[in-house]
Amino acid sequence: MVRLFEGVSVRGLSVPSRLWVSPMCQYSAVEGVVQYWHQVHYGAWAINKAGLIIAEATAVVPEGRITPTDSGLWNDEQASAWKPIVEFSHAQGVPMAIQLAHAGRKASTRAPFIPGSVVVEPGEGGWTPEAPSAEAYDGLLEPAAMSLSRIAEIVVAFAESAKRAVLAGFDAIEIHAAHGYLLHEFLSPLSNHRTDHYGGSVENRMRFTLEVVESVRRVIPDSMPLFVRISATDWFEDGWSLEESIALSQAMEALGVDLIDVSSGGLAKSQPIKLGPGYQMGFAKAISQAVGCVVGTVGLITEAQQAEDALQDGVGDVVLMGRQFLREPSYALRAARELGADVHWPGQYERAKL
Repeated sequence: MVRLFEGVSVRGLSVPSRLWVSPMCQYSAVEGVVQYWHQVHYGAWAINKAGLIIAEATAVVPEGRITPTDSGLWNDEQASAWKPIVEFSHAQGVPMAIQLAHAGRKASTRAPFIPGSVVVEPGEGGWTPEAPSAEAYDGLLEPAAMSLSRIAEIVVAFAESAKRAVLAGFDAIEIHAAHGYLLHEFLSPLSNHRTDHYGGSVENRMRFTLEVVESVRRVIPDSMPLFVRISATDWFEDGWSLEESIALSQAMEALGVDLIDVSSGGLAKSQPIKLGPGYQMGFAKAISQAVGCVVGTVGLITEAQQAEDALQDGVGDVVLMGRQFLREPSYALRAARELGADVHWPGQYERAKL
């Protein structure tokens, strides 16, 4: 049995395989509204039978965008633009999730492929970022420390965006609590220096993320899966740790989270990451052994056999790939051929199957 192309059930959702597409920003929206680029971009993965597609980090408020060209879900026009993309994916038998996000202190930057300064100043179409503490990410704008009332507003914003995602037809929601963005900034003692009940102890630092989880779980259907992407470690001895990630994962599972999407890092440029094939798998395996929900593993997984071995070894329950799908939108079909799995090809492409 080829595990990578086995079906998997997550709450009320049946997914045809365990090879999924990670969320990857396209920086191609206009006022948060996705465009024709997104229709073709996501449609290619659907035609080529990815197991599940997680759409890119999508901001819950305008200030939560990484760049001015990020997608958003803070209004109904943005939700309507997603609808045909999701419907097309469904027509190919491929479910879609969307990652809801707030960039925190890493906001108001320029898309990486656009020349110019890294930051977009407030007078040039940018804005003042917001964060747990008024401390800038290396080389970016200084953020404003969030008030208690603003924290409460963002909790509500995640829930409102989740409602719009449901109306757009998405099959699952992922909350982005990784890679140095807002929720991760609250979790890490390296970026959270608050002295109120959102800072200090690990319980306090987890509070914001757990409030967002509760607010989203409350407004989405009982049958809809809820995912959370986390950075399992900051890669600094005095930063957010694997042990804290296990505690967070257990707390989130108790609140109704169905899948922990395990990544790492992103909080600081100087992070001493030890890169290598599957370098984050150990984190996923440790979390998988501590929770009963589904666990996803990511990070320099580029070969079908490597992904299959990870599942056979109990590293996690699903494998998410990013750059490999950018390089080769038909990667799922090629991986199936390499592993000898029988995957249904679209009729229009069958002549290429043999």
